[in-house]
Amino acid sequence: MEGIERVVLITGASVGIGAATARRLAGPTTALALHALGAGRDGEALETIAAELSATGAPVLVLHGDLAERGTAEALVRDTLARFGRIDQIVSNAGFANRSPFGEADAAVLEKAHRIMVEAFFSLVTAALPSLQTSAWGRVVAVSSFAARLFRPDGLYPVTGSAKAALEALAKALAIQLAPKGIPVNVVAPGYTRKDAAGHSAISADAWKHAAAITPMGRLAEPDDIAAAIVFLLSREARHITGQVLAVDGGLTLT
Repeated sequence: MEGIERVVLITGASVGIGAATARRLAGPTTALALHALGAGRDGEALETIAAELSATGAPVLVLHGDLAERGTAEALVRDTLARFGRIDQIVSNAGFANRSPFGEADAAVLEKAHRIMVEAFFSLVTAALPSLQTSAWGRVVAVSSFAARLFRPDGLYPVTGSAKAALEALAKALAIQLAPKGIPVNVVAPGYTRKDAAGHSAISADAWKHAAAITPMGRLAEPDDIAAAIVFLLSREARHITGQVLAVDGGLTLT
């Protein structure tokens, strides 16, 4: 498309970190393919975001699909290529938090987490690889979590943590594979991050207060704090950073 410098596909873009990232990227020279996991409340939120960003002059494509279902990730790539002709950058952000301990979580929840956060990332990148490898501004950023590396009795996420750890391993392997092509691949690992009004919370209001208290910076992150790091890693200035996990957690994983 004439005048478009990059096409960015963002999963989980209806609320929170994904929406904040889309807002930071939006402009006439950046085309956005924005995805929501469902067509209900998430879908309505995405339509609102899309209308807001279209008003800035950004070309926007709205995508829906349950990433727990095989074939959805590939369909997102096909639809983006059909609309914009290429994919330059991917932000794999879709996911969910689950605090269920062993004995309460079942294998179906574990499988769902890995399909949405791990298999979807693998499938997205695999389907987009031909386009990424010919891009003049190729970038991949995966969104992980402190849950992949912080293990304490008041903050365990066995299901989510295992999926995010696998996601980080895939991203590092991809970074090695794409480095000769000059395509950085990185991970952003948020700490406790404030939810949008439309976002689902896995913990109670009291637990959120405790989360802020145990974070050395003394506060929750805002979605835009995480988006700022993602947008930097997508920038041209970050061209020599690859295979890294950037913790944006207020020092949470230092303790």
